[in-house]
Amino acid sequence: MKRKIIEIDEALCNGCGQCVTGCAEGALEIIDGKAKIVADHFCDGLGACIGHCPTGALQIIEREAPEFDEQAVEERLAELKKQPSPCGCPSSAPMSISPCQAANAPTAQVAAGGSALSTWPIKLRLVPPTAPFLRGARLLLTSDCVPPAFPAYGSAFLPGRVALLGCPKFDDAQSYVDKLADIIRESAPQDITVLQMEVPCCSGMSRIAALAVAASGKNVPVTQVVISRRGEVLGMQPVKIGNSPFGG
Repeated sequence: MKRKIIEIDEALCNGCGQCVTGCAEGALEIIDGKAKIVADHFCDGLGACIGHCPTGALQIIEREAPEFDEQAVEERLAELKKQPSPCGCPSSAPMSISPCQAANAPTAQVAAGGSALSTWPIKLRLVPPTAPFLRGARLLLTSDCVPPAFPAYGSAFLPGRVALLGCPKFDDAQSYVDKLADIIRESAPQDITVLQMEVPCCSGMSRIAALAVAASGKNVPVTQVVISRRGEVLGMQPVKIGNSPFGG
């Protein structure tokens, strides 16, 4: 039969894996560094994955393909849950680096050279909302510029929290809102701490968190921490949850 289905331009695909985690049917995988359709009957042709692609490599076309098979999709998703990585992409394969008790080391141990990073990936764009380490976690939503400017990042804020990094200026803010809202709905985090720089472009990170909580319909407290360019904590305050769109 002729129907709508996803087509992938391999010349544009950079293998980031974001479309894979954005495909609810499990129709995509990263194979040899490129996104590919595992089997045509897994793809519903609705294109939910398109918005997750940062390079524009995905589009909907119409061609001959077997009918979408919902039962086959359910069986595939059940199988994928048994696998350690939902996409096979090393950069976005969710993992806990070590048991929580060991990874969330005491401040003195971290300051002595140990790492408090307990999960991977840490980029918000790459973390799948269903990653096991997100369940009931304390989230540390961090602007990319904070760790280099704030030497105490790993010892003062990271222990006991799951790091999620991003840039509210150069990345798509609405995609961050959508991803974080999905994480909140799926994983019910305890709270969210937002670490952002004192510069104006960083203020969007707190707004992203507030909009995501509002969109999720969940009650999750958000705390904003502002860091100076000299690595000082300038202030800490709760964030008011809002639902106004960006640019509104």
